[in-house]
Amino acid sequence: MVSDAMRITSRDMKKIKDALEEVEENGAMIRRIFGEYNDDEFDVSWEVDSAVDAFSIFSSRWAIEILATLYIAGDRRFNEMRKLLRGISSRTLSDKLTTCVENGLVDRIVEDGPPIRVIYRLTEHGREAGRLLSPLVAYMKLHQGRVVGTK
Repeated sequence: MVSDAMRITSRDMKKIKDALEEVEENGAMIRRIFGEYNDDEFDVSWEVDSAVDAFSIFSSRWAIEILATLYIAGDRRFNEMRKLLRGISSRTLSDKLTTCVENGLVDRIVEDGPPIRVIYRLTEHGREAGRLLSPLVAYMKLHQGRVVGTK
């Protein structure tokens, strides 16, 4: 379902673009610092392997949806997650939640009952990943025309 673009003031659009530019500058600075510790010529494979490792968790189907849902909506029980994630089967949700727990992004919290309740919550690592992904998401919204500035 495609919706109309979000319209924001030109002042807020400038703030977003300035923040994205700062993120880009920080990324370049981080790469320069890493480069200072590389004794050989610049090792492209190290950078590429690191990028693949970093994004492999987020690129699997449903993982990013689970993490974004927990980041935006907060702690949720299994069935609440299933309702928020339209189209996911219970089996797939269970498998993907297990993977997110194993990768240290989500905590599975069991509360004694009766009834026993299981709540899924982002770990600090999961929240930090969400904060770091936010500029990328903002950039993509702008690039895809989902957010436009008004005059």
